[in-house]
Amino acid sequence: MCPNSEIPNEQAEAKQKILIADDEASIRRILETRLSMIGYDIVTAADGEEAVAVFNKENPDLVVLDVMMPKMDGYGVCREIRRTSDVPIIILTALGDVSERITGLELGADDYVVKPFSPKELEARVKSVLRRSTNREITPSTGKVTKNVITTGNIKIDTARRQVFRKNERIRLTGMEFSLLELLVNNSGQAYSRNEILQYVWAYPPDHRIDTRVVDVHISRLRSKLETDPANPELILTARGIGYMFQRIN
Repeated sequence: MCPNSEIPNEQAEAKQKILIADDEASIRRILETRLSMIGYDIVTAADGEEAVAVFNKENPDLVVLDVMMPKMDGYGVCREIRRTSDVPIIILTALGDVSERITGLELGADDYVVKPFSPKELEARVKSVLRRSTNREITPSTGKVTKNVITTGNIKIDTARRQVFRKNERIRLTGMEFSLLELLVNNSGQAYSRNEILQYVWAYPPDHRIDTRVVDVHISRLRSKLETDPANPELILTARGIGYMFQRIN
């Protein structure tokens, strides 16, 4: 059997580049080995300043970013990346430190993995975030069909190009933000629980125990970008006792 026969088709066809930024050499080495074996091109950085430099030089498709690094912490790196790029970011955080996770997500990270973690767990998160960040359509159990352009109030959502505009001015969304918006917009009026959103958008298994605040933070980020008054949203509503839903405005 060919050694590459078990590499997923999407990875064999297009070799995606991942930046691993962590000050622990053992973690960099393990992740570089494991992710290279399943078809990714890996570049690494040992501190925050090096991470920014490597990112600007290599233009990776995804960043795995440790929070605690010398010279510049992961938050600073995340801020620098988000100034110019919507590339997917997965942060590595300490066990039990919820504030680290929330801060990272608020700064624009797409997902997080808690240390200590298994390489297999990170591999799954990498595959999921890359797939959802470039996915052309979210198709939940409702089976509703995606339209190319959806207009609601002064917001235009182009699902084919994965772009959002307000009065012809583009609103920058990360890939995961757009996938979340796409799920809710294509099923306007239907409320989704946080766990359902994690399954459809982040591809977490139904029995996976996860802090659902990853959804709350992404909803907050979407509201800050789309709503006229984020504190009193008109588009992305809270369905009390359930989760969230999208309401179209004529």
